[in-house]
Amino acid sequence: MNAFAVGGTIRTTLNTAGALAERHDVEVASVFRRRTDPELPVPPGVRLRALTDLREETLDRGVRRRVAAQRTRLMSTRDFRHPEFNLLTDIGLVRYLASVRDGVLIGTRPSINLAVAHLAAPSVVRVGQDHMHLTAYSDELRAQMGAVYPRLDLVTALTRRDAAAYRKHLRKGTRVECMPNGIRAPQGRPAALDAKVVVAAGRLARQKGFDRLLAAWAMVAARHPDWQLRIFGDGMLRSRLEARIAELGIAGSARLMGFTPRLHEELAGASLYVMSSRREGFPMVLLEAMAAGLPVVSFDCPTGPRDIVRDGVDGYVVRNRDVEALASAMSELMSDADRRKAFGAAAREGAARYDLDAVAARWEALLAELAAAKSPEAGTTPARPTLSLLGRVVGSHARRLVPGR
Repeated sequence: MNAFAVGGTIRTTLNTAGALAERHDVEVASVFRRRTDPELPVPPGVRLRALTDLREETLDRGVRRRVAAQRTRLMSTRDFRHPEFNLLTDIGLVRYLASVRDGVLIGTRPSINLAVAHLAAPSVVRVGQDHMHLTAYSDELRAQMGAVYPRLDLVTALTRRDAAAYRKHLRKGTRVECMPNGIRAPQGRPAALDAKVVVAAGRLARQKGFDRLLAAWAMVAARHPDWQLRIFGDGMLRSRLEARIAELGIAGSARLMGFTPRLHEELAGASLYVMSSRREGFPMVLLEAMAAGLPVVSFDCPTGPRDIVRDGVDGYVVRNRDVEALASAMSELMSDADRRKAFGAAAREGAARYDLDAVAARWEALLAELAAAKSPEAGTTPARPTLSLLGRVVGSHARRLVPGR
């Protein structure tokens, strides 16, 4: 959707693109951009292409601004991010999809996957990724996915459980594979685990559950007055979380640190990572913390933590919504340096299961198999049914409004 921002999906997309670009021609297409430069580094060999420029200075022409003010006609209204799309982004995406005639095209969220399934040429290997999990979506969106995803050549889920759920939901209408995120082993030495610092990171949004973490920290802080909680990330809930810190009386030990491009250094300087999310897919930051040698305490949200963390081996996974259990698990590891170090060593070993090169090799083998199965007679005419008229209308706007793209 927006590769110029910060988030787990963006990070894992760029990581995988970088690994594949060592042997293949790889482009990351961002449906839109709202800033000049990406916030995360683009790997060598990877082209980053914005399909629609929504920066204020580019919307000076009245007609572009008017079109950008109109609601999307292409993206599913059941995707909770659909207000971020508009008619101008529809134009950019439709023109891009129509231009792709071979190779592999991978979407990264349901509304984009639906557009790929409808509009991409059958001669293209069409892949829909899920970076959350099937139960995270509304009944209406799941129904759309069930009806349209069989046009894709492949659907990938982040966990085996979710892959099984997709196979059942799609009724064998398309191939489904479990493809977890991959990470690079961090450079430098692992965390020493002697700093009295607990770290959490993510968007300051309800999904990440930092309100629950602050409530748990209020229980922990009195027992461990010399420890600090540092939460990295920005978002719309910042002022509300700051007010909550003041209300709980933990301003002396809990801090919202803002975004950092060097999170790996902050992880290396901590002794414990905590995840308080209400829902996740396959959280990259959890893997990164474990790769840095940090033991983990996490809520057992629907997918992600229990798929990565081995409870009692490299961390603790506690019952979702049980704030007291989260506080108790944190306090136990904060009090026991030997257990922290044993869990931290196990965490590094556990994270190695998701080595990026191994994950990229799996992608290569799978995509090569799908490409080989494409018949030369598959043709280059995009699948049309529901969106054929929209494609023609948007295409005519595109020629007038986005010359030369």
